[in-house]
Amino acid sequence: MTKSATLPRTAPFAPEDIAALDRVIGSASTVQRAWLAGFLAGIDAAKGEHAAPQAAPVAKTKLTILYATESGNSEALAGAAKRDAQKRGFAARTLDMADANIAALKDAGNLLVIAATWGEGEPPQRAAPFYRALMSNSAPKLDGLNFAVLSLGDSSYAQFCEIGKQIDARLEALGAARVAERVDCDLDYEAPAGSFIADILGKLTPPDDAGSVIHVDFHRTAGEAVSKSAPFTAEIAEHHPLTSSRSESETFHIELDLAGSGLAYEPGDTLGIAPDNDPVLVESLLRAAGLDGDPESAAALTSERDITTLTAKLVQDYAGLTGDAKLAALADDDAARRDFLAGRQPIDLLEAFPHKLTGAQLKGLFRPLPPRYYSIASSQKSVGEAAHLAIAKVAYESAGRARLGVVSGMIAERRATGATVDVFVKPNPHFRLPADPHAPIVMIGAGTGIAPYRAFLQDREATGAAGKSWLIFGHRRFLHDFLYQLEIQDWLKSGVLDRIDLAFSRDQPEKRYVQHVLWDQRDALKARLAEGAVLYLCGDAKAMARDVDATLTRILGGDDAERGQAELDALISAGRYKKDVY
Repeated sequence: MTKSATLPRTAPFAPEDIAALDRVIGSASTVQRAWLAGFLAGIDAAKGEHAAPQAAPVAKTKLTILYATESGNSEALAGAAKRDAQKRGFAARTLDMADANIAALKDAGNLLVIAATWGEGEPPQRAAPFYRALMSNSAPKLDGLNFAVLSLGDSSYAQFCEIGKQIDARLEALGAARVAERVDCDLDYEAPAGSFIADILGKLTPPDDAGSVIHVDFHRTAGEAVSKSAPFTAEIAEHHPLTSSRSESETFHIELDLAGSGLAYEPGDTLGIAPDNDPVLVESLLRAAGLDGDPESAAALTSERDITTLTAKLVQDYAGLTGDAKLAALADDDAARRDFLAGRQPIDLLEAFPHKLTGAQLKGLFRPLPPRYYSIASSQKSVGEAAHLAIAKVAYESAGRARLGVVSGMIAERRATGATVDVFVKPNPHFRLPADPHAPIVMIGAGTGIAPYRAFLQDREATGAAGKSWLIFGHRRFLHDFLYQLEIQDWLKSGVLDRIDLAFSRDQPEKRYVQHVLWDQRDALKARLAEGAVLYLCGDAKAMARDVDATLTRILGGDDAERGQAELDALISAGRYKKDVY
């Protein structure tokens, strides 16, 4: 019997590199290994290099990269920071706050925190138990720990980067030493985050280690992979309403053709869409700035800049740019500025305080136009090279003006079957089906929160998974808003879905939501949890998610709110309560 070749764990490679080399070398034939040895020796000979005796191992500088993530951005940055740190000679590791122990941080040596803020100044769901423990009076002293904090957020929210700010202040209060001032990043975080991480690693690298690590990157020579910066142009193969013509809202089912893209996704993942702004709104902005008919500015505002988000910074920047005294007074008055921002967009600001601008000045006011993300409503095991989405049209009136969602308006009003959109996949590894196909699941969602559950059920049907599946779904009216009703009824008949409970809020005098169903069915829910069920929640973060959390806390703890929160935190830590909220 041939013995499989593997590298010793003491080999001068990172653990993940050793694992990758084991997969190649372990399955290679004698001829292949001999060729590889000769090839590497030939490279060294050509460079005049010779193998030197291995030096005694030197203790590496420790670095823990602690991240708090909701949508995956912090986690991706942490992974990139770890790879960079390893190239520089650090003994680096990444650590999800969901798995972190505060007391253990005292011995971490160096700590880089990458923390996202969710919603109105809240921690990401999986990070919430750690955050509460860090902020508690029982948190241990962290003398001897060096730290730096990178915050991610969205400046359209009043509590911009609040979680990073709180963690930064709390670490200092516990005795840790700040090695660099915190950096707060908006939606266009990639460049400032990369610079901050590189700066921190440079500061923490001991002088004796500088230049001591040689790292070789192997790049694919094939075409650039589909990504946020290089999206795939997908054709819309299907485009039809999911709601009736009498619904108070419009929701559309979209099927995108991904043939030739190489894109792969799992149920629970999201699809990013690179949007175009409403051309009517673009023309209004150009007119307000005295730039009617400027094609270059029109192109920039259409596809490059975020022209619908009005922030305090934009007001301040516009005041500084124009020198308008009244505008400066508004920018400096917190209460007045807050009242003006509510329900308004940049077009309202420019029309209320009109000034002629150059194209560069107008473009410079706006931050880059970010993609919008939608839960994928299909499983590739069922649909192949396609992705399905459920998109609700956002349309409302505020401050006397009709408003449209950027992507939802584009899909609803300016795209049809045969048109195209630019897309890419964003994995969501913390919102996936259980690995065990026999594990029961409970899916709680409202409105387009049904989307990932359609993907889950398609996947379970395709794989023949035997685990119980319970859907708790809510919307406004049964007759007009029961999204994917026929498919759900078919899954219920076939047994793919073993139970469904519905909450249509406007079908009775007293509004009924999914949290009311949870409370009414609390005994059944506790029974499913006792069987090992995984809970999922998808939908609105501001109201529904808060109410569902409060109801679950009450169900799990009864009159003891503290015990209920501890039970819910335990489910989160065990990976048995997963959220995809927006």
